Amino acid sequence: MSKTEKSVFETLSAINVNDKVEQKNKLTYLSWAWAWAEVKKNYPSATYKVVKDEATNMPFVFDPSMGYMCSTEVTIKGETLEMWLPVMDGSNKAMKLEAYEYDTRYGKKTCQSATMFDINKTIMRCLVKNLAMFGLGHYIYAGEDIPQDDKSVAEKLATPKKEEPKKATPKKATPKKITTIKLDIGDDNWEKVLKYVSANKELGLTKIGENLLTKYSMTAKVKKEIAKAL
Repeated sequence: MSKTEKSVFETLSAINVNDKVEQKNKLTYLSWAWAWAEVKKNYPSATYKVVKDEATNMPFVFDPSMGYMCSTEVTIKGETLEMWLPVMDGSNKAMKLEAYEYDTRYGKKTCQSATMFDINKTIMRCLVKNLAMFGLGHYIYAGEDIPQDDKSVAEKLATPKKEEPKKATPKKATPKKITTIKLDIGDDNWEKVLKYVSANKELGLTKIGENLLTKYSMTAKVKKEIAKAL
């Protein structure tokens, strides 16, 4: 690889996958079909393999007390990485051969027994997780909102802009009152802020950011989400 050529991880980790994901039970899932297609566009010779239990030739290993585990292997440009994922229900409980009950603060819940449909879903989710090891969607697993190399408007909002010196005025300007309302994604003020941003796009990113910061305190993550609304 030449000094100017990007590595597989650099190339795939720079791809923004936000519009290809869906949320289920507060977890983020990336479309396996899109993910594999994106890898093949960049690396046509890439291959993957579903690892089978040598004893049973089934696409999973099984333990009566612990449940099922699926594994995949992905090879890109001669490098092979393996990943594994347990078969889980919607509450992320390990599915087993027979249904079982477990205690929660809301009472008893039931984890249903695993089917081949559950096995199949787990294999494909495992493949997506495997591709993340090569960089694709890695930032989602790392808890980030956008790729590190995404030079989007969100970074501009997160980085304060240097202000030019103000001209002298006869009277001292009255500073805007700074409040300490903490703005979080999805809280009572969130929809109000998004409506304000949508209705005032013509003000530009910098001005909108300045106006909001006179009333709200925001983390970098919140600022990035606001920038996306523009």
